[in-house]
Amino acid sequence: MSGPRASLLFLGNPSAVNFSIYLSPRDKETGILQLANCNGSESAGDWNLNVTRGVNIAKLTISLSRSLQLCLPNATDCCPAPLCVVETLQVLACRDSVMLAHLLVQAEIYANSSFTGNVSENATIIPNQVFEPLGSCPCDLTTGACDVRCCCDLECSPDLKQLFNESCFTGVFGGDVNPPFDQLCSSQSLEYTPDWFPFLCVQSSLNNTPFLGYFYHGSISTPKVPSFKIPLQTSPGRLFTGYSQGDPIVTEENEYFTIPQQSMAGQCVVNAPVAYLQDFDVRCLTSLASYEEGLPHDLRINSGTGDFIQQNVVYRNITDPAKFITESESLPAAEVSCQNVTFAEHYTFIWKDENIEQVNVTVFLGSLCDGEILTQRFTVQFLGLERTNTTELSGNPGYQVGRPVRAANLNASDTSGSLNIWQPAGRGLCTSATHTPVIFGMDSFSGCTLEVGIDEDCSLLRGNVTEKLNSLIQATHIGKRDNSSHSDPNDWVEIIRLDPFNSDTHVSTGIFKGICADIPANLNIRIIFAEVGAVQGVPQQEILAVQISYSTVIWQFQCGLTCENTSFLPITAAVQFIKVPAQPPSPMTRSQSNYWREFDCNRDDVCWPQLFYPVTRFYTGEPYSRCLAKGLSLAFLVLLAAVMSSPWFSPFWNNCLV
Repeated sequence: MSGPRASLLFLGNPSAVNFSIYLSPRDKETGILQLANCNGSESAGDWNLNVTRGVNIAKLTISLSRSLQLCLPNATDCCPAPLCVVETLQVLACRDSVMLAHLLVQAEIYANSSFTGNVSENATIIPNQVFEPLGSCPCDLTTGACDVRCCCDLECSPDLKQLFNESCFTGVFGGDVNPPFDQLCSSQSLEYTPDWFPFLCVQSSLNNTPFLGYFYHGSISTPKVPSFKIPLQTSPGRLFTGYSQGDPIVTEENEYFTIPQQSMAGQCVVNAPVAYLQDFDVRCLTSLASYEEGLPHDLRINSGTGDFIQQNVVYRNITDPAKFITESESLPAAEVSCQNVTFAEHYTFIWKDENIEQVNVTVFLGSLCDGEILTQRFTVQFLGLERTNTTELSGNPGYQVGRPVRAANLNASDTSGSLNIWQPAGRGLCTSATHTPVIFGMDSFSGCTLEVGIDEDCSLLRGNVTEKLNSLIQATHIGKRDNSSHSDPNDWVEIIRLDPFNSDTHVSTGIFKGICADIPANLNIRIIFAEVGAVQGVPQQEILAVQISYSTVIWQFQCGLTCENTSFLPITAAVQFIKVPAQPPSPMTRSQSNYWREFDCNRDDVCWPQLFYPVTRFYTGEPYSRCLAKGLSLAFLVLLAAVMSSPWFSPFWNNCLV
């Protein structure tokens, strides 16, 4: 037996049989085992005998009662050597001192190699080999010897470390022992470098090597002021011939001209390129701690012809800082520090064709203190050189998306007009809301709230709301195109107004206090446009009609947490752009109408196209190849059945059988 337990079987009637176990010593002179007698017991030394009796059979189990662990210093009841037990046992079966059977058992048992000490529940965490090395000393390559220049090698004595303490390895295998991989930009020689290599090589340090999975964690830090450098003159024969709509404006240093702008997420990007012929008006929140100066105003801008123009800068002081300070924290007066910062910057670019002729900048300065939140404003406006006033261009000759819609008042001596929507500020009240022009191609929805008293007269309320809404539309006509001339009425479309109610009809003046019906609280502006052509590949849009209508609501006084004499009425303005074909489609003929009505599954009760629906691309229940195979198999069976049922097939089949 090689383990601490063994099982034996005794065949026969065990009812009157006594079982015993003996340690069989050998004779020292002859080496012969001494025979045992029937006077033994069920235990001998470290061995025990367990007997389980049955019918004509008995099961005997021999077990070792001592420990099989290797001895630690000053330990007892253990194994002093790996070969722990070498003994010979005798198992006897006796009846009335007569030996019925005996069995010799040779026991050679080795000590257990498993750990039996206290096991900690804390699991060892092996780091991810993609990011961190498993070994604490990667340059320790030789067992039992000191690796030169490997300062973390524990086998190096202090005397040896003094020889190379100033030139220790820094990376895996020291960083400079590994051969550089082929994708590294610095590893390629000029002789064998292909043409495409500079576009696909990896720029990395030798310490950041893929050997042993040793990589940096990937955390990077971007500079606060990114440099938008563009190699304008690096390609031979490439000349800068002017700007197109949407191109970034370039400075003298071949960098993008940047102004803070809002990103798609709503946050302000400090350095964002300015696009040619794209106006914007943004507001950015900042504090004194996070305030950063923008680009200097002495930068010269590339005009588009190769010349560089200087910015015309005018500095002004803010007289009312309360319009820009949106939040203020109460700090002790002794700890407050203030600084003169930029509150707003307004840029005006005078342009002609593909070039910039002049840049005018107005900078508003003010004092910002600790604890105050500043709303900085940055505006960019492009004005054509032919325009002496501030009328904005929307593209040439048609409208372009993102440009303001042109409006005019042709019934007055001053033909300038405007088509605006609200831009709420502060609490969103109509008294403090400002106006912003309607942008072509962009559906918008804005509004403000109007304070209304509980004793408000309904007729006066209707007139007040109508006046507020009409203040957004200071025009009678809208320009069809950007180059619409004020002297040519055919270049303009008249605004179609649908009044909220007819003055001749009876309108309720309000019987109940705090309730007014037919309040024109919603202004709907619908602009119908079409694509009428293209100029140098740029689609040109033209406005065909403009309709203004009102939607009425029932105003009822609302009581909030505390019932006061003032309630609020929200009024809104919505702009919707509707694109239609430039030419109306030709009407369908009677034959076309009948054809489409016959095969239209939505109108006709019988839908023939659905007969073969499972074998069409519209069926997605199974792969198309499987559906096609099943359809062809079905068609083959139908054709076979048709052939076999024909009258001439029976004589042909009989002749084949003969």
